[in-house]
Amino acid sequence: MTLRCLFVDFNSYFASVEQEDRPALRGKPVGVVPVLAETTCCIAASIEAKEYGIGTGTLVSEARAKFPDIELVEARPARYVEVHHRLMDAIGDCIPHGKAESIDEVPCWLIGRERRRDNAVAIAEAIKRRIADEFEWLRCSIGIAPNKFLAKTASDMRKPDGLTVLEATDLPQSLLTLELNDFCGIGPSMLQRLHAAGIRTSAQLCAASRERLRLVWGSVEGERFWMQLHGHDLPERRIVRGSIGHSHVLGPELRNFDGARSVLFKLLAKAAMRMRKDGLLARGLSIRMRFVGLDKRFERDLPFAPIDDTPALLHLLGQQLASLRRAIDSGRWNPHRHPPLSVAVTLTGLEEAGCQSGELMPGRRRDRDVSRVIDAINRKYGNNSVYFGAMQQAVALDAAPMRIPFQHVPETEHEEDAVTRKRHAGPSAADAGSNELWLLRERQTRKMAENAHRQARQRPSPSAASVTRPPKAGVGGWTDRNRHPDPPTAGETGQLF
Repeated sequence: MTLRCLFVDFNSYFASVEQEDRPALRGKPVGVVPVLAETTCCIAASIEAKEYGIGTGTLVSEARAKFPDIELVEARPARYVEVHHRLMDAIGDCIPHGKAESIDEVPCWLIGRERRRDNAVAIAEAIKRRIADEFEWLRCSIGIAPNKFLAKTASDMRKPDGLTVLEATDLPQSLLTLELNDFCGIGPSMLQRLHAAGIRTSAQLCAASRERLRLVWGSVEGERFWMQLHGHDLPERRIVRGSIGHSHVLGPELRNFDGARSVLFKLLAKAAMRMRKDGLLARGLSIRMRFVGLDKRFERDLPFAPIDDTPALLHLLGQQLASLRRAIDSGRWNPHRHPPLSVAVTLTGLEEAGCQSGELMPGRRRDRDVSRVIDAINRKYGNNSVYFGAMQQAVALDAAPMRIPFQHVPETEHEEDAVTRKRHAGPSAADAGSNELWLLRERQTRKMAENAHRQARQRPSPSAASVTRPPKAGVGGWTDRNRHPDPPTAGETGQLF
């Protein structure tokens, strides 16, 4: 049985990038959080923090209890993607690599003489040297094995900065010291199934027959797991995406109905943009909202004919959220006592576009055209350079920014918000000049308004009988004789045309 895969796993990646960029953090417990708030949790932890039991998902309050002086750093997804591509180039200088499993995991395929143990080890050591030449702090662990499953398992066996080789002669004895949940594919629910089947150790797992594991898994996946565990190299399965969704834990300033509504609109617009980019249509929409102090959640699942345009999806979302507004008006929900905590939207029932007939209604064609024009503008000038008015509060507060999901490396130029990019880049000279001009005009307008109100107070007020129309409004007393309809209230999307 030959070696086929070299698997590179970067150690505590997000936290290590922060320590790379900020030398003062090196050697210290560091937690990376989505927002700088005590109510959130760590999405990554440094190697030093893990020694205190702090890891992914640890609440900030729990992290402080375990190590009061932990350094909390706000996540910078765009920076992590940038460093990821530099690391891919470094690995590519040593060996061609496959598609990244995630932002911090990369399988590389061995061919020909590379499959000999000494040559594979030499390649792994070259990768480590190449990364060490370019980065001061970033390091990786590497596993080499007959298939990707075992190579990934091997990369986790010696951390940090380890190198582990598993050959046929090493199996299964090299795996017997592992816990069951150390194997890829065994999560909490599968662990319960294995325990119920009498499998509680790695030795029992390796000794189990193929048929027994199929019964435990309840499908052919149990047989696939058995074959990979015993070193067989299986072809990659074609994964068909069934949904696209986003979720966000609301910051304190957004824990109200309008804030939650604005974030939901932003998340749905983002999911719709990703769906169109992949050439897909959605047949359903799932909405979820959790509340502080309530076990009951707001849940809606809507089926509909295949669509992909943002206006139609936002309209459906707005209709469902209207019931929450009615709950506030009727007193059935008190948002001050039980404010919204987190929100999520998911587009479901995805299918490829192009298999449906064209739109008959001109309004529907217009909405699809508008969506594509907005996508083109945002691709050129930054995501959410143009957006729907219902998203205003979320965009202004930079809520629900770009995140890095599992098994997907986002494209920064398409998914990072323009507001986030400007905030991290800092103001340019041109921006500074524009801001000064804006402040000057703001002061001038404020002065004009104060003068107008002062003059109004000095004039004698007319008698009630002589007042036939409301006084003119605006700085200087001007107004539009033919008044336009009232503009949409905050948080609502008005007509585009």
